Amino acid sequence: MFKHTIFTPQFYYAYFCTKLSHTVSKKAIIAGASGLIGSKLLDILLQHPDYDEILVLVRKELPISHKKLVQLIVDFDRLDEYAASINGYALFCCLGSTQKKTPDLSIYRKIDHDYPLKLAQLAKQNGVDQYHLVSALGANSKSSNFYTKMKGETEEDIQRVGVKCLHIYEPALLTGNRKEYRLAEKILTPLMKVLDPLLLGSWKKYRSIPAETVAMAMYKQSLQNGEGVFIHSSDKIKLLA
Repeated sequence: MFKHTIFTPQFYYAYFCTKLSHTVSKKAIIAGASGLIGSKLLDILLQHPDYDEILVLVRKELPISHKKLVQLIVDFDRLDEYAASINGYALFCCLGSTQKKTPDLSIYRKIDHDYPLKLAQLAKQNGVDQYHLVSALGANSKSSNFYTKMKGETEEDIQRVGVKCLHIYEPALLTGNRKEYRLAEKILTPLMKVLDPLLLGSWKKYRSIPAETVAMAMYKQSLQNGEGVFIHSSDKIKLLA
């Protein structure tokens, strides 16, 4: 295979780096793998060779079997007990609830704020290179709306943790087949199909977005070796995917 190759020091260096990139194993962790975005992300990571192990943190075992998949059943109220397992290259946090599913706002906040924050702290503690957070369009800690205020506070609190590389995704209305019935989405999804083409310029970020598009953007961004904080609005997510 190297019949016509000139064996320079640069050749040996490039060859060694190529071989090394194929032997270094990467582990990804997903919290929220049973949800709309998380399930799509899990499918993508299992299909592509960039990650050798996918650890999912779940309340109950998923009906999936794969040679790369490891399922860890956890009590999210006691995440410190699983700290040793929360290590690897990238942690993807796709946790989230709704007010209908979680009418108790203190529990709602625990799922959407406290758990993601604790996971970021454990990721930082264990030297995880990347943290990817699914947030929401309009997240703003100064908002008078409970949901957007909570999302904004979550973003800010996780930024303060100081993970090496933090990606925050702020999708608009998500489309896709959910396991649970959501009346608002059933009404808005067909309406947005009509409105989406009319949302131009700065309004593009309000267009609906498929959950699989968000998941693909998360996967592709995890292959980039960056440092710092990156916040992706819904229109930018589509470009990244």
